[in-house]
Amino acid sequence: MKVEVLYFKGCPNHEPAVEQVRKALRNEGLPILVNEVEITDPAMAQEVGFLGSPSIRIDGIDVEPGAREINTFGFGCRTYSDDAGRRSGLPPVGLIQRAARESRSA
Repeated sequence: MKVEVLYFKGCPNHEPAVEQVRKALRNEGLPILVNEVEITDPAMAQEVGFLGSPSIRIDGIDVEPGAREINTFGFGCRTYSDDAGRRSGLPPVGLIQRAARESRSA
């Protein structure tokens, strides 16, 4: 399983997102190997399909199902919704865990 956290330098949610990913993987009993990918400029953001910082992908697929069809990429901050609809700059642990389970069963 390839797990990536894409971010831009200076993103305040980069490190906390990496910790969320590690926690989710630990909860699922999976190896805690996280590749951190720094997006350095808007051109790179377009090239890799960057949805904002931080973005988490498991086996190349975004952890947020609703974001998988988005094709507007850019160099900016990203927010996620929790189960109650509240927005945050961090993806909920449960969202990451569901994505990890989906990837394992694919």
